[in-house]
Amino acid sequence: MDRIDELKPGIAVIILNEENQVLLQKRADVGLWGIPSGHVEIGETVSEAAIREIKEETNLDIRINKLIGVYSDPDSQTFVYPNGKTIHFITTCFLAEIIGGELKCNSNESLEIKFFGQEVLPDHLMKMHPRWLKDALAQREKAFIR
Repeated sequence: MDRIDELKPGIAVIILNEENQVLLQKRADVGLWGIPSGHVEIGETVSEAAIREIKEETNLDIRINKLIGVYSDPDSQTFVYPNGKTIHFITTCFLAEIIGGELKCNSNESLEIKFFGQEVLPDHLMKMHPRWLKDALAQREKAFIR
Protein backbone atom coordinates (compact mmCIF):
# COMPACT_ATOMS: atom_id res chain seq x y z
CA MET A 1 0.00 0.00 0.00
CA ASP A 2 1.51 3.27 -1.11
CA ARG A 3 -0.47 5.77 0.88
CA ILE A 4 -3.22 6.19 3.44
CA ASP A 5 -5.24 9.40 3.20
CA GLU A 6 -7.00 9.33 6.55
CA LEU A 7 -7.35 7.49 9.84
CA LYS A 8 -10.95 7.16 11.07
CA PRO A 9 -12.76 5.52 13.97
CA GLY A 10 -15.23 2.93 12.74
CA ILE A 11 -17.79 0.54 14.17
CA ALA A 12 -19.13 -2.82 13.07
CA VAL A 13 -22.12 -4.66 14.50
CA ILE A 14 -22.72 -8.38 14.29
CA ILE A 15 -26.37 -9.30 14.66
CA LEU A 16 -27.56 -12.90 14.81
CA ASN A 17 -31.23 -13.85 14.50
CA GLU A 18 -33.08 -16.65 16.31
CA GLU A 19 -31.74 -19.18 13.77
CA ASN A 20 -28.17 -17.98 14.44
CA GLN A 21 -27.96 -16.44 10.97
CA VAL A 22 -25.82 -13.32 10.56
CA LEU A 23 -27.12 -10.03 9.17
CA LEU A 24 -25.16 -8.75 6.17
CA GLN A 25 -25.54 -5.75 3.91
CA LYS A 26 -24.59 -5.47 0.26
CA ARG A 27 -22.79 -2.14 0.06
CA ALA A 28 -23.75 0.28 -2.69
CA ASP A 29 -20.25 1.79 -2.95
CA VAL A 30 -18.34 -1.41 -3.78
CA GLY A 31 -21.05 -4.03 -4.38
CA LEU A 32 -19.63 -6.37 -1.73
CA TRP A 33 -21.40 -8.03 1.18
CA GLY A 34 -20.35 -7.24 4.72
CA ILE A 35 -21.27 -6.80 8.33
CA PRO A 36 -23.11 -3.52 8.89
CA SER A 37 -20.48 -0.95 9.73
CA GLY A 38 -19.83 2.77 9.60
CA HIS A 39 -18.05 5.79 10.99
CA VAL A 40 -18.09 7.38 14.42
CA GLU A 41 -19.24 10.97 14.12
CA ILE A 42 -17.81 13.86 16.12
CA GLY A 43 -19.41 14.03 19.55
CA GLU A 44 -20.68 10.45 19.78
CA THR A 45 -19.42 7.34 21.52
CA VAL A 46 -18.66 4.11 19.65
CA SER A 47 -21.80 2.51 21.08
CA GLU A 48 -23.95 5.48 20.02
CA ALA A 49 -22.42 5.24 16.54
CA ALA A 50 -23.21 1.51 16.37
CA ILE A 51 -26.85 2.03 17.35
CA ARG A 52 -27.23 4.97 14.93
CA GLU A 53 -25.58 3.21 11.98
CA ILE A 54 -27.74 0.09 12.38
CA LYS A 55 -30.91 2.20 12.54
CA GLU A 56 -29.84 4.18 9.45
CA GLU A 57 -28.86 1.15 7.39
CA THR A 58 -31.34 -1.52 8.48
CA ASN A 59 -34.23 0.25 10.28
CA LEU A 60 -33.57 -2.01 13.31
CA ASP A 61 -33.22 -0.99 16.94
CA ILE A 62 -30.48 -2.87 18.76
CA ARG A 63 -29.02 -3.47 22.18
CA ILE A 64 -25.28 -3.98 22.36
CA ASN A 65 -24.48 -7.18 24.25
CA LYS A 66 -20.73 -7.50 23.98
CA LEU A 67 -17.53 -5.97 22.70
CA ILE A 68 -16.06 -8.45 20.24
CA GLY A 69 -12.85 -6.59 19.58
CA VAL A 70 -10.89 -3.60 18.40
CA TYR A 71 -9.24 -3.95 14.99
CA SER A 72 -6.47 -1.64 13.80
CA ASP A 73 -4.03 -3.67 11.67
CA PRO A 74 -3.52 -1.64 8.47
CA ASP A 75 -3.25 -4.86 6.44
CA SER A 76 -6.89 -5.70 7.17
CA GLN A 77 -8.36 -2.36 8.22
CA THR A 78 -7.50 -0.26 5.18
CA PHE A 79 -10.26 0.36 2.69
CA VAL A 80 -9.94 1.95 -0.74
CA TYR A 81 -13.12 3.74 -1.81
CA PRO A 82 -14.18 3.85 -5.47
CA ASN A 83 -13.04 7.51 -5.63
CA GLY A 84 -9.49 6.34 -4.80
CA LYS A 85 -9.41 7.63 -1.23
CA THR A 86 -7.68 5.21 1.15
CA ILE A 87 -8.88 5.12 4.75
CA HIS A 88 -7.29 3.22 7.64
CA PHE A 89 -10.06 2.38 10.12
CA ILE A 90 -9.70 1.57 13.79
CA THR A 91 -12.86 -0.47 14.13
CA THR A 92 -14.71 -1.32 17.32
CA CYS A 93 -16.81 -4.43 16.69
CA PHE A 94 -19.86 -5.31 18.78
CA LEU A 95 -22.29 -8.19 19.11
CA ALA A 96 -25.87 -6.91 19.38
CA GLU A 97 -29.44 -8.13 19.51
CA ILE A 98 -32.53 -6.75 17.81
CA ILE A 99 -34.97 -5.09 20.20
CA GLY A 100 -37.28 -3.40 17.68
CA GLY A 101 -37.85 -2.09 14.20
CA GLU A 102 -38.56 -3.92 10.97
CA LEU A 103 -35.71 -5.06 8.73
CA LYS A 104 -35.54 -3.07 5.51
CA CYS A 105 -32.91 -1.54 3.31
CA ASN A 106 -33.11 1.90 4.85
CA SER A 107 -30.20 3.72 3.24
CA ASN A 108 -28.75 4.57 -0.14
CA GLU A 109 -25.52 3.03 1.23
CA SER A 110 -27.01 -0.47 0.90
CA LEU A 111 -28.25 -2.43 -2.10
CA GLU A 112 -29.64 -5.26 0.02
CA ILE A 113 -29.86 -6.36 3.66
CA LYS A 114 -30.52 -9.96 4.70
CA PHE A 115 -29.66 -12.78 7.06
CA PHE A 116 -27.35 -15.59 5.95
CA GLY A 117 -26.62 -18.96 7.51
CA GLN A 118 -23.06 -19.05 8.78
CA GLU A 119 -22.25 -21.98 6.50
CA VAL A 120 -23.63 -20.27 3.36
CA LEU A 121 -22.16 -16.78 3.43
CA PRO A 122 -21.92 -14.97 0.10
CA ASP A 123 -18.64 -15.26 -1.81
CA HIS A 124 -18.11 -11.54 -2.24
CA LEU A 125 -17.36 -10.45 1.34
CA MET A 126 -15.33 -7.41 2.30
CA LYS A 127 -11.81 -8.49 3.32
CA MET A 128 -11.94 -7.68 7.02
CA HIS A 129 -15.41 -8.99 7.77
CA PRO A 130 -14.75 -12.78 7.98
CA ARG A 131 -12.28 -12.12 10.82
CA TRP A 132 -14.86 -10.09 12.75
CA LEU A 133 -17.46 -12.83 12.33
CA LYS A 134 -15.03 -15.60 13.30
CA ASP A 135 -14.10 -13.67 16.45
CA ALA A 136 -17.77 -13.05 17.30
CA LEU A 137 -18.50 -16.77 17.09
CA ALA A 138 -15.44 -17.79 19.13
CA GLN A 139 -17.40 -17.86 22.42
CA ARG A 140 -14.58 -15.96 24.11
CA GLU A 141 -15.28 -13.66 27.07
CA LYS A 142 -12.31 -11.35 26.52
CA ALA A 143 -12.33 -8.95 23.58
CA PHE A 144 -9.87 -9.44 20.74
CA ILE A 145 -7.28 -6.78 19.95
CA ARG A 146 -6.05 -7.18 16.40
